[in-house]
Amino acid sequence: MTLRDRLPAGVTILGPRVDGSDSVLAPDALAFVAHLHRSFGPVRAALLERRVERQSEIDGGARLGLLPETAAIRHDGSWRVAETPPDLLDRRVEITGPAEPKMVINALNSGARCFMADFEDSLSPTWSNVVGGQAALFDAARGTLAHESPEGKSYRLGDRLATLLVRPRGWHLLERHVRVDGEPVSASLFDAGLYLFWNARELLARGSGPYLYLPKLQSHREARLWNDVFVQAQAMLGIPRGSVRATVLIETIHAAFEMEEILYELREHSSGLNAGRWDYLFSCIKTFRGPSAAAALPGPSVLPDRAQITMTVPFMRAYTERLVRTCHRRGAHAIGGMAAFIPSRRDAAVNEAALARVRDDKVRESADGFDGTWVAHPDLVPLATEVFSGVLGDAPHQRGRRVDEAPLGAEVPGDPAALLDLSVPGGAVTEAGARLNISVAIQYLDAWLDGNGAAAINNLMEDAATAEISRSQVWQWLHNGVTLADSGEPVTVELIERIADQEIAKLGATDPGAFDEARALFMEVAVADDFVDFLTLPAYERMP
Repeated sequence: MTLRDRLPAGVTILGPRVDGSDSVLAPDALAFVAHLHRSFGPVRAALLERRVERQSEIDGGARLGLLPETAAIRHDGSWRVAETPPDLLDRRVEITGPAEPKMVINALNSGARCFMADFEDSLSPTWSNVVGGQAALFDAARGTLAHESPEGKSYRLGDRLATLLVRPRGWHLLERHVRVDGEPVSASLFDAGLYLFWNARELLARGSGPYLYLPKLQSHREARLWNDVFVQAQAMLGIPRGSVRATVLIETIHAAFEMEEILYELREHSSGLNAGRWDYLFSCIKTFRGPSAAAALPGPSVLPDRAQITMTVPFMRAYTERLVRTCHRRGAHAIGGMAAFIPSRRDAAVNEAALARVRDDKVRESADGFDGTWVAHPDLVPLATEVFSGVLGDAPHQRGRRVDEAPLGAEVPGDPAALLDLSVPGGAVTEAGARLNISVAIQYLDAWLDGNGAAAINNLMEDAATAEISRSQVWQWLHNGVTLADSGEPVTVELIERIADQEIAKLGATDPGAFDEARALFMEVAVADDFVDFLTLPAYERMP
């Protein structure tokens, strides 16, 4: 009897048989996912529709700000998030990467305190990647994961492992290879549901727990939906309420105004907030992309070259300052942003300059009160650990820092309007910036379509978030009539096409059509009249 002969009622699998599918997609696991989808799918759909309505309001001149209807939550000094589990107390360095066997082993062995296994921005969601990722995490949770490379190299888990966290895909995404009652299942519920079903009880028995990262939330109501999912899932699995712990990535401008409410909705399951800075920049561009959105901002709406928008520009400082103060006054961890540098094996000068920037970034975060930070490569773990240990010493975190700046019973200090002033002193849009955006986006999309969601480009680990910045900036410059500061040329479709062809030629592909599909997809999401909400949506449709 095949798997398809044993599927639960209403569940259909459209994906082919791949490594791990016979075990991961067992009937009882799929029934668990289907139950979650049926229970929470309608609320998910309504919340996604609310996103569309909110964007329409902003396009009409409505301003983002603190919610008056939730002021009582912000002013209530009686609540804090749940007590932190022992193996999540020290998060000074977290490494992230796709949920692929080799990456999982190397990251768990890296010396970082935590590893976030990713089904979202750094994983290209081919059916084999998604199913294989779940199979890898099943073995990782039990300490048995092993991998043999095509070159014959063996990878095994060591004795001292990082604490495992998992990031499911965002609420906006679907897993089209599995249908429940005729409709594609929510990718969020598919990823989280399978992981919890197979591993929650095992991890708790081993003294850990099912720990998640939640991406791309735009409101506290979306956090409430996750909390409801956790409550039901725990009851169905027979594990204590509060076993699931979630760290929320604050990576939308909308969520930046609802940090405290997000912690409140998840308080019995909360482990803190993370400054997901690349998606946050994308959200700022996306939300205020067109000329009509300028009325919702106190300053400019068009951002300069990506490289000029550092963490020290005022609106990014306002964002990180608010996150630390909010977390610490509620007893939650504040986790800093990604260091995406990939060390070069051949160019010492590149390494020296880049590592100096990484060090400066981590010194700033640790001094600002963050309890931990992110890196993309094992070689950065020692540097980041050294910097944070220089501030933390033997303490597991610094949640006591800056609490006196944000006393309970009042609003978190700092002008919320500062989040909306997107001014970048000295910033400009240049031809070099346009070339970099176009080249990186096309190279990344080519890798993504080929099944690689974490692509090393120019010694940086590019993922869907950084590709989103690249293509959304090009779209914004085009649709706001920007002229390049260095060449004096206006940004037009013809200019974008010419640069795309020139940058592809520089890559030296032997196959003249090597980048055709990626180029076509880039043009679709960078120049169309209507802004595509997420480039991964049309990209996913092109995936077999």
